[in-house]
Amino acid sequence: MAVSPSVLGKVLDCFERNFRDRGELGASISIWWDGMELISHGHGWCEREQLRPWTVETLVPVYSATKVPAAATLLLALDHHGLSAQTPVREVWSKFPVAGATFSQLLSHQCGLAILDQPANVFEHDEVVSAIEAQAPAWNLGEGHGYHPRTFGALTDEVVRRLTGRTLGRYWCDKIADPLGLDFWIGLPESEWPRVARLYPGKASKDDLADAFYQQLTTAGTFTRRAFASPRGLHAIHEMNESRAWAAGLPALGGVGTASAIAKFYQAAIGAIDSPLSSAVRLALASIQSSGEDRVLLRPTVFTCGAQQDPRDESGVKIRQIYGSSDSAFGHPGAGGSHGFGDPETGISFAYVMNQMDLSVMPGAKCMEMVGALFSEI
Repeated sequence: MAVSPSVLGKVLDCFERNFRDRGELGASISIWWDGMELISHGHGWCEREQLRPWTVETLVPVYSATKVPAAATLLLALDHHGLSAQTPVREVWSKFPVAGATFSQLLSHQCGLAILDQPANVFEHDEVVSAIEAQAPAWNLGEGHGYHPRTFGALTDEVVRRLTGRTLGRYWCDKIADPLGLDFWIGLPESEWPRVARLYPGKASKDDLADAFYQQLTTAGTFTRRAFASPRGLHAIHEMNESRAWAAGLPALGGVGTASAIAKFYQAAIGAIDSPLSSAVRLALASIQSSGEDRVLLRPTVFTCGAQQDPRDESGVKIRQIYGSSDSAFGHPGAGGSHGFGDPETGISFAYVMNQMDLSVMPGAKCMEMVGALFSEI
């Protein structure tokens, strides 16, 4: 199906309304369809002092929207070494603490390693790996899933390092980002630092404070809070405005890029453009591996090998439409509101990035109104 000009106009109207009515500061949106970029639009400012205008080439940290590029990198490394998502992790990582776990289970948050009992600093990869190897899983394999907000980074990075001798960020750049011309980095070089916008934290609303997830996130000692604190470091927004965070190459939360690059990546992930991603990698990114009540996010979630899909109720109706109306669309949001996804059914991919964050683990109204408009005629 083609995306009509009227639909694109509705999306842009929503985008501009965010600046008028919802306190948007700087933001970009990109929409691709069938190998073509239909919208690449940026507006606003990189900082509140209005020192630098925001453009489509402005870079911004996107937190967990990094996870699908990271997963694709691991899957590609497996593919290049004759392995697959169904390969046991211990064939590559002998001290991995979950016996029998496959890479598909690792990437779909089933291994129970969201919390680390042994202290480790997010910037010290070897320290985090040692803590993972010493960790008793929080639940048995096959007993559900729970989002690994931060340990996901070292879990994926360590495998890629063992397979390739390169960090995940370096392998991403060499094998995926550079061939596709993606302005998205998992380890931002110093030459690009002047292009990064400043992030600003969101404020809690009454709805946020009433949500079970946020109640647990803000209560000391809860499982959810411990998961979002393992490993320690980079908990404050101001830390994400420092070059150390951009350069660290953290696959769970450290990606820095443009909306256009994220949306183009999803064109590759759904097979709409030629890319280094094999059919096996694309299939793994699109195939459901775990679903049900999430032990960390405290709501129904669905995970493929690294990506999310929308959960459904018992009658098959979507509980939410973060990824639009399609059954097969997949992607991943980032803390504060950034978002990206691809839809194999329609050939559409979408990305939105911004620097005025919401207090949200899922995309908020600024983003969801645009997604709704995009799929309004489908």
